[in-house]
Amino acid sequence: MTFSTLALVLVLGLAGPLLAWRANWHVPVIVGELLTGILFGTTGFGVLHPDDPVFAFLADMGFALVMFVAGTHVPMNRSVRSALAPGLLRAAGVGVLAAAAGYVIAHWFGTGHGAMYAVLIASSSAALILPILDSAGLSGNSVLELTAQVAVADTVCTVALPLVIDTGSVVRTALGALAVTAGAVVIYLVLRYLERSGWRHRAHEVSQRRKFALELRISLALLFGLVALATRTHVSVMIAGFATGLAVAGVGEPRRVAKQLFAISDGFLAPLFFVWLGARLSLREFGHHPRLILLGLALGAAAVLAHAAMRVSGQPIAFATLAAAQIGVPVAAVTIGTQAHVLVAGEGAAIMLGVLITIAAAALAGGRAGRGTGTPATPEVTER
Repeated sequence: MTFSTLALVLVLGLAGPLLAWRANWHVPVIVGELLTGILFGTTGFGVLHPDDPVFAFLADMGFALVMFVAGTHVPMNRSVRSALAPGLLRAAGVGVLAAAAGYVIAHWFGTGHGAMYAVLIASSSAALILPILDSAGLSGNSVLELTAQVAVADTVCTVALPLVIDTGSVVRTALGALAVTAGAVVIYLVLRYLERSGWRHRAHEVSQRRKFALELRISLALLFGLVALATRTHVSVMIAGFATGLAVAGVGEPRRVAKQLFAISDGFLAPLFFVWLGARLSLREFGHHPRLILLGLALGAAAVLAHAAMRVSGQPIAFATLAAAQIGVPVAAVTIGTQAHVLVAGEGAAIMLGVLITIAAAALAGGRAGRGTGTPATPEVTER
């Protein structure tokens, strides 16, 4: 990793905003970042070397921040909690269908990863779905129930993924996850005390007046402290990042901190991570194992169908399909699975192909929802 390589990575990351320029297409920024990483990485020109230790370390920092931001996007307000019951039932219904589909697909393709596929199929992405809802200006009971459903699926699948990937060390992984969860609970309690006692507000005023960026510094210190605990206990940084984000969301993330984190995450480390991930994927394996293209199509179709099946519970079909959109959990599966050497050749690329299918379906569903499903509301400004 050199400064010229770092500059190249950041330039390549600009493909994300360019591809997502048209808001009505609902194309996530990461799609362009992944594609340029694929083009300049292992699959394409071979200019980027994802095994470089500095590049990989920066990517791990980006991964932790991506999961942290995903955790802060999980809604924790009272209106969402009031819709928790139908959301929980629908998430459970999708989980049952996902379990059946995951094991069937694993049997068809002989990968032995039925549990992992079940988690992938059942997952949703609050970080992807909530901006689509905001951009369409939707509100109402159906939106609240969808938000609760996504929050449940996002949280449960994020916690379950490391357990189903590293099945040979379930006990160790579970104990590590408990330690990280306990750390996140401590962070939440401390932040809540600081908020209620007024210390956070006083520190905010001084920091804003003196340009100290105290809240950002403290947030990053807490995040990477929990990531350090995760690595010491042999747990993926995804749990540490997501758990820290949930702790911050539980207290209420200050608007100024959100903007600062957006700058360092979406402006630097997140695009670097997704370019690195794309560079690490080897689509050449599809040439040696063309059946894995069908695996990706099967995973994407199963996710869309499992979520769309919740139409029987009275959920509008547009919202049910929108709930299938996934990003964080599949990306984590590819990252963790590749690092642990548990994925078969080309399986990571197949998983990402499935992700693209769910994104395409969500984009279509979001457009349909905006044209006639739900109650119009004043759109909120969202960065990503």
